[in-house]
Amino acid sequence: MDQFLVSLMNGVVYGLLLFMVSAGLTLIFGMMGVLNFAHASFYMLGAYFAYTLQGAIGFWAAIVVSPVLVGLVGVGVERFFLRRVHQYGHAHELLLTFGLSFIVAESIKLFFGNYPVDYRIPAALDVSAFTIGGAQYPVYRLLMGGIAIAMFVVIYVLLTRTRVGIVVRSAIHKPRMAEALGHNVPLVFMGVFGVGAALAGLAGAVAGAFYTTNPNMALELGVMVFVVVVVGGLGSLGGAMLASLLIGVVTSLAVGIDRSLA
Repeated sequence: MDQFLVSLMNGVVYGLLLFMVSAGLTLIFGMMGVLNFAHASFYMLGAYFAYTLQGAIGFWAAIVVSPVLVGLVGVGVERFFLRRVHQYGHAHELLLTFGLSFIVAESIKLFFGNYPVDYRIPAALDVSAFTIGGAQYPVYRLLMGGIAIAMFVVIYVLLTRTRVGIVVRSAIHKPRMAEALGHNVPLVFMGVFGVGAALAGLAGAVAGAFYTTNPNMALELGVMVFVVVVVGGLGSLGGAMLASLLIGVVTSLAVGIDRSLA
């Protein structure tokens, strides 16, 4: 029973991590219609930016700054690349983002090597929150889950309860009317893409310290993120949250059962 509870909690936290990454992709596809194959690369960039910055500005500051840097990279990708091919349809966007994912992966290997880097959580956070059946449960796992839940609440409120959300939704669904009302629709698209990239960067900065930060982390998580987006419903934020939790719990319980049978 204790092992089941641990596996269940691990699954919930892993599911929340999947949501942190898939939330940005859900926003980008739901609002722009762009299926970004390079989205998991933004997750990896967030982890490597945080690793690079933590020695100079500290762990928490790196967690804050890294998503901003990844968001700026996303803004540049949308402004100088995606915007140029958007008019030619989804095939060109897929090819562009697919190629971009390779460029990011090879650049990481060029600058940091092929092996995991030593990006770890601070000693102050490397403690146990509580004990279940003799097994200590890390407090950092709970912190990751809390950040993911806070992210969901902030995005939901921003999109449904604020003027910014109204402008964004109007620019997506009625772009000509939004332009007639004086809103800069291309700027809205660029902002949405940048925010989506920043969310993935935040997930990488937070999770990379707990799991591993390596050049293959985008590939390891990327497939699962696309499964979440498809199962949850393309463009549905609530669906992405439910699908993330479902897949995370099922995956964790399956691993726990496999270990118990071994």
